[in-house]
Amino acid sequence: MSNSPTKIELTQPDDWHLHIRDGEVMKDVLADTARQFARAIIMPNLKPPVTTVDLAKAYQSRIESNLKLLGVTEFTPLMTLYLTDNTSADEVRKAKDAGIAAFKLYPAGATTNSDAGVSDLKHCHAALEAMQAVGMPLLVHGEVTHADIDIFDREAVFIDTVLEPLRKKLPELKIVFEHITTKQAAHYVRDAVTGGKNTIAATITPQHLLMNRNAIFAGGIRPHNYCLPVLKREEHRVALLEAATSGNSRFFLGTDSAPHAKGAKEAACGCAGCYSTFNALGLYAEAFESVGKLDKLEGFASFFGPDFYSLPRNSKKITLAKQAQSIPMELPLGDATIVPLRAGETIAWSLV
Repeated sequence: MSNSPTKIELTQPDDWHLHIRDGEVMKDVLADTARQFARAIIMPNLKPPVTTVDLAKAYQSRIESNLKLLGVTEFTPLMTLYLTDNTSADEVRKAKDAGIAAFKLYPAGATTNSDAGVSDLKHCHAALEAMQAVGMPLLVHGEVTHADIDIFDREAVFIDTVLEPLRKKLPELKIVFEHITTKQAAHYVRDAVTGGKNTIAATITPQHLLMNRNAIFAGGIRPHNYCLPVLKREEHRVALLEAATSGNSRFFLGTDSAPHAKGAKEAACGCAGCYSTFNALGLYAEAFESVGKLDKLEGFASFFGPDFYSLPRNSKKITLAKQAQSIPMELPLGDATIVPLRAGETIAWSLV
């Protein structure tokens, strides 16, 4: 990778955590995604959720139909299944044979369309054992959902009460701690003892690298900066940035880009999620440049994710240039519009 401050060449990255929804909006999201990324882990929290291989294959077919309409031939969706209290070991083995990339753990009620999520991991033990046996990764939304736990503490409590006991019980289960937001999570993943096997990793979003919780309240409520897990204090943002730019292969790119129509965000009970797909690579470049670590971006964006998932690295190259990019105030989203992250602002890096 070039060390030039005005241009960087990268092996084409992948997005290891992406929401593309379904129906009319999917095509617009895919267009923004495929412009930058070669592959993406597709989240399964639709209505109804994608809980079986058959549902995942049907969803994949709809994705491929939209890619064909867009004329995109070089983008691969990596399908996942939504873990429930009733997921069987047989479904896990079937998923592995069918090429499903991972299972996703949503604690019930943690985020968008998570009502069918897991109420207690004890209900999933047979499925989790089967995942460990066949080498199927578990992707975790790492928050507890108890009403008596402060929303800013839910990730740290999850580590102590759910993640650490799970890893002790199933030490060879591959786990991706998704969209981490705290110093505790960054240090936990960094320092985890794995017995020499690469069994734990974490994805980090652009919004959690670039913003702290003040961004939700700057001059008033900023609904388009509201996501779950919610933005945290500055000390946590700094710890995440340190982890992402460290060159540690346990940390890699996952945008958690989550499209919601403008009206669903700017509402009395607004939806959680930031739409970063439109300009994700420029945002990551800005974050890495802020600490003089652009030379670490390729590993984070292009190498460590496929390595963890035991997939080949991409061969195609892309170029980012230090060329100002104005972010539109709104973008089309089906028959509505969406407000992208940093709408109305100018960012320094653009995809050539």
